[in-house]
Amino acid sequence: MSRIVLASSNRGKLAEFNHLFADGGFEVITQGSLGVEDAEETGLTFVENALLKARNAAQATGLPALGDDSGLCVDHLRGAPGLYSARYSGVHGDAAANNAKLLCEMEGVPTEQREAFFICVLVLVRHADDPAPLIAEGRWHGRVLTEQRGTQGFGYDPLFLPHGHTSSAAELEPAVKNRLSHRGQALTALHARLAELHA
Repeated sequence: MSRIVLASSNRGKLAEFNHLFADGGFEVITQGSLGVEDAEETGLTFVENALLKARNAAQATGLPALGDDSGLCVDHLRGAPGLYSARYSGVHGDAAANNAKLLCEMEGVPTEQREAFFICVLVLVRHADDPAPLIAEGRWHGRVLTEQRGTQGFGYDPLFLPHGHTSSAAELEPAVKNRLSHRGQALTALHARLAELHA
């Protein structure tokens, strides 16, 4: 079985990616399990950051690597929190503080101006210098709520109402959310690209 390094130490992501790649005979392992440090995210786009992560993991391990970068882009805030979604409040990974800041920034903004989307970009490199990485993207459109709803999910899920739904992302059943979400869409797209290569 071939191995792919996931440029993340997130166990939830590892489970999702292992499920995706199992059919192709690949085993996904986290870079953290191999002692690889996180790449510095100096890119100006989600694609650049995902590629930086993938190349860093491939360089350190000599294995194919998968990088992913994702975030929430709010139209009224000109795309913020965007690349800085995980550290919007200034502290990396503090979801409560990030949500509080987003609510504050959106206070008084009418419903029709609360459009937003989650984006996930996946980049798979065969080696660190791969000139033709596989790139897949997913976008999940909706709007920012005026208060948090639900306890499922993580990050901005309690404040995100997907288009066509009456439940926030944090109120959806995990299986439903995984099918609809930006990451679910990106995973499906990547799976299709891999299938094309091995057809």
